[in-house]
Amino acid sequence: MSCFHVQNFGCRATQADGASLERQFEQLGLSRAPSDLADFIVLNTCTVTAAADRDARAAIRRIRRQNPAAKVIVTGCYAQRAPGEVAALPGVSAVIGNSHKHRLAEIALADGQFGPRDPGAAESLPFVPLSALIGDRKPGDESITGTAVFVSDIFAHTELLAAPVFESSSFAAERTRPNLKVQDGCDNRCSFCVIPSVRGHSRSLSLDRILEEVRALVSAGYHELVLSGINLGRWGRDLDGGPQDPSRALPSLIRAILAETSLQKLRISSVEPMDWSDELISLVASSSRIAKHAHVPLQSGSDTVLRRMHRKYRPWHYRGKIEKIHAAMPIAAIGADVMIGFPGETDAEFEQTRRLIEDLPFTYLHVFTYSARPGTPAASMPNQVPASVARERSRTLRELSAAKHAAFLHSFVGKNLDAITLGKTRSETDGESTEALTDNFLKLSLRGMHAPNCWISARIESSSQESLAGTITEAVRRPIEAVEASFAG
Repeated sequence: MSCFHVQNFGCRATQADGASLERQFEQLGLSRAPSDLADFIVLNTCTVTAAADRDARAAIRRIRRQNPAAKVIVTGCYAQRAPGEVAALPGVSAVIGNSHKHRLAEIALADGQFGPRDPGAAESLPFVPLSALIGDRKPGDESITGTAVFVSDIFAHTELLAAPVFESSSFAAERTRPNLKVQDGCDNRCSFCVIPSVRGHSRSLSLDRILEEVRALVSAGYHELVLSGINLGRWGRDLDGGPQDPSRALPSLIRAILAETSLQKLRISSVEPMDWSDELISLVASSSRIAKHAHVPLQSGSDTVLRRMHRKYRPWHYRGKIEKIHAAMPIAAIGADVMIGFPGETDAEFEQTRRLIEDLPFTYLHVFTYSARPGTPAASMPNQVPASVARERSRTLRELSAAKHAAFLHSFVGKNLDAITLGKTRSETDGESTEALTDNFLKLSLRGMHAPNCWISARIESSSQESLAGTITEAVRRPIEAVEASFAG
């Protein structure tokens, strides 16, 4: 039996896509295997930074060394953005963009070089497969002729195409917090961002389909689900029959999941600041079935930089949102993405960012250095920030983030927190321990060996710079029986 391996790079939406890719192969009778043993290796790539592209190229080189007989299929955002560049890399057997990702396994098994099951099946696909991209080819790129390329206009997609979620309960033993992608694409046009051009227009999964997927995950044994999207706050705005007020679409989806499924815990991934409505904040704060966690991209605390970025909020708007979230949920994890070194960023503008972050109750930050992306307006802006300056600014914010995170962790010593066990165990000098994640998004090391995918309550005994340590006091007894009883009522 042929086997496959999927390696994901980048965001939660990409991880959700990767899970769907695995399901595609399994539906066609293939089994999963480690990368050094797999017949098909799928690299599900990111292209948000130049470093993400480099990571994908390094992975291809590593696979060539470890498993030279494997068919390497590159998909995702890098494949969609630069298919000719990717196809020219030694060892790449096929390039399948986001435009064709929902049919990737079918294409892989239909294509002649992979040993066709159904000759001509690839030609029957709804988008035209391109065996060579004239616009991307350069003199000397003869190697591209041996690589199958399936990429077409991502903006031709007007609905979200997704593969079924897991139906087998065997997955529950391996993954405790699956990502369910309910939205793809982005209609914002931030001057630095390449994602709209590789993900297309904002598109939403229908409410009925989402409820079906959630119920399937619950039946498979999952207790927590992460709701994700490229621009999650815009879910439902492209669907007919939604609320008249677009800002109520995402809250209406969350209410439906709580009312019509028996899911124990829903975690919401990144939501843009303008989409954290008062209704959404109140809903997350009031329900014990929603994780107390808010990720709110910032990018910059300088008004002038935000305007050059074409972001749709001002620093004072952002401050107001974070303060409202913290007031409603004092123990919530609050995180942000921050971009350092955007073109023209002065010392004074950076100081505005640093000061805003220092003032607000963040518990963690994702700090990124600006990376010029081909075709974006920011790539041609003057006054690109020197790498040495960007590195120093990044170090400053990382140190500030680490101090805030450590203080937040320490505030829970001596208290009880709910957490879900992750199934990862390790041996330490004082015995064995099990990794867990708290409701408010903190890493927790539990004394002893514990089964994965269980909600527990733990007494927090100590904290370090990055995690908590504690002991289970009891299994959380809200679980499925109580939830189902209220659901039946």
